Amino acid sequence: MTMSMGQMGRRLLGLTVAGVALVVSGAASAELGQPAPWEYKLQEAATPVMENITSFHNLLVILITVITLFVLALLVTVMVKFNARANPVPSRTTHNTLIEVAWTIIPVLILFSIVIPSFKLLFLELDVPKADVTIKAVGKQWYWSYAYPDNGKFEFDSLLACDETRQKCEPPRLLSVDNEMVVPVDKVIRVQTTGADVIHSFAVPAFGIKIDAVPGRLNETWFKATKTGMFYGQCSELCGKDHAYMPIAVRVVNDQEFAQWVEASKKKYASAPQNTFAAAEGAKGAEAQ
Repeated sequence: MTMSMGQMGRRLLGLTVAGVALVVSGAASAELGQPAPWEYKLQEAATPVMENITSFHNLLVILITVITLFVLALLVTVMVKFNARANPVPSRTTHNTLIEVAWTIIPVLILFSIVIPSFKLLFLELDVPKADVTIKAVGKQWYWSYAYPDNGKFEFDSLLACDETRQKCEPPRLLSVDNEMVVPVDKVIRVQTTGADVIHSFAVPAFGIKIDAVPGRLNETWFKATKTGMFYGQCSELCGKDHAYMPIAVRVVNDQEFAQWVEASKKKYASAPQNTFAAAEGAKGAEAQ
């Protein structure tokens, strides 16, 4: 049975409306600090740096869209006005001063509109302000270790919250951990990163931070969370077979809760090993010797 053009149009329109509704509903149900199904934009910003990244991204999307539509309009104009049928006698014009000046100046102005906010964003990211809290994040195969040198010099490991077979994981999937990194809200947090074995990468999208953890080298970045809650990231450097199983979980709390957590952590992490994984590895090493 053949389908009329009207029926086909109505079906296409229905599919389009359903697709848009699905995307919008998925974006609307997105939780703060973690990815969501059908998400088509950046995660909601939780730091000033990420707010600037989002603004710069939106500016580039507008510029790219305008340029693309302009080039499309030129192509259509050329195809319609200057084909052999519509214009059998082609013009022999070789120079047009106005056009040549315009296609030189306009791209330069576009580049300036990009480079100025780009440099501002780079300086904002790289110029680390005076820190209220310093945290050292060490990437290991395949988990993270965190140390708080300004708050009692305790250290702990943070592993994916799953059973041994990874069949039962705590939600959100492949993001929750057993020991979260905890920071106070509205404070400058300096994160120093290094790798214990291979190159890892410390990345939290909602904070707008991503920096490599390189063995033998200490890199640093910073963030200032303006919202409380849980924020998730992952290692963003291919670091081995369990690369997908070393998430980052940051819990942002108020000052009072942070002070209480620090005091509790000094006692909790006073003795080693910090977790069952480290204990198992230590036992294996002892048996091998």
